[in-house]
Amino acid sequence: MIQSQPPVTADAVVATFNQLFQEPEGAVLVAGASEPFYLPGQPSQVFFRADYVRSALHEVAHWCVAGRRRRGLPDYGYWYSPDGRSSERQAAFFSVEAKPQAIESLFCEALNVAFAPSVDNLAHASSAAALRTFENRIELWRARLLGGGLPRRASRFLTALECHDGRGISG
Repeated sequence: MIQSQPPVTADAVVATFNQLFQEPEGAVLVAGASEPFYLPGQPSQVFFRADYVRSALHEVAHWCVAGRRRRGLPDYGYWYSPDGRSSERQAAFFSVEAKPQAIESLFCEALNVAFAPSVDNLAHASSAAALRTFENRIELWRARLLGGGLPRRASRFLTALECHDGRGISG
């Protein structure tokens, strides 16, 4: 009889990230935030919402994409508009989110966690066409990343996630 793996916990994701990156990169993953945020420092801190595995994977994907200069800025120097963005602002959001969400989807797949694109704008519904375009961009990025374009930190983290054996994640 085949036993299914128990779901991965946010604590296991945090432990894996911190084991891989605390020493060489000076970064730690931190659960329990009311809103996700990146704070550069010694160590830099990648905060994710509550204890949600998907939020952790999403924020790690952003950290993996950010270059050295961006990792020196609070929240990587990006703007954030709260819920209720205009169609133009939402289009800008979609343009910068496709690559990190493609990486997040690979992390989710490695852990058998359901992935769905995050539009992060519930008060202003995007058109079906805009959502399809965004989903297509994510798929295009997935194909590029799987074809050898995965950033080094994302590749290391993905390899560790793929070692998940039901008792924890090892790397």
